[in-house]
Amino acid sequence: MPAILAPRPHLALTTLTGTRVTDVRPEDHHWHLGVGVAVQDVGGANLWGGRTYVRGAGYQWLDDHGSMEHVRWNALRADVLDHDLDWRGPNRGRLLREHRVVRARPVDGGWRLGFAFALRSPVPVRLGSPETNGREGAGYGGFFWRLPRPTGPSAVFTPDARGEHAVHGRPAPWLAYQGDDGGRPFTVALRGADPVTAADRWFVRQEGYPGLGSSLAPATVDEDGPARGFDALVLDGHAGPERITALWSA
Repeated sequence: MPAILAPRPHLALTTLTGTRVTDVRPEDHHWHLGVGVAVQDVGGANLWGGRTYVRGAGYQWLDDHGSMEHVRWNALRADVLDHDLDWRGPNRGRLLREHRVVRARPVDGGWRLGFAFALRSPVPVRLGSPETNGREGAGYGGFFWRLPRPTGPSAVFTPDARGEHAVHGRPAPWLAYQGDDGGRPFTVALRGADPVTAADRWFVRQEGYPGLGSSLAPATVDEDGPARGFDALVLDGHAGPERITALWSA
């Protein structure tokens, strides 16, 4: 991959019937890579891809892109991907070490994804975002899920709110998106798998492009973390709050 994409391991996912629920390198943001982890400011290195937000100057093309590289498998099975990664800066020096575990299992009418990651560094490394660097409402960075651009109506909602502006930038027990891929409807629902993750704010985009994520920054990586874990439901068709709640309970 070109360096400006901040190359990194990522997932390209479908429903059980084969409907795409991720987009990789879409035309509007080539550096959006399916489902994964990405942070725009890792001690001054861009591990999100694309332009870097500079306080007082806006988004700029800089030669500051890093990469995330697979180091070793700890487990590699049909239902578990457990591996270690190095986060590297533009000079190829190691910035962080990550341990990532991805799990999958069936649920009624779809499947469930578990995605957990833990970051470590022997010296403190600051994680930032465009929001921490001066752009209000742009607190993206951490877990991110790029969805396909819908051809019909889409919806994003939590148990208590509906619409991008009502759910963006706030914590909620879970977050769901109803969309389609070429007219084939699907639903993706996310929740924090632990109390720390559940307290993070959701990052939501629907109008400009479809994307869901969390706001990890501002944070500092040291020997004690941070660590985050997410659960996701991947369903064919448009599932409402009652069905989503029932599946979480099950």
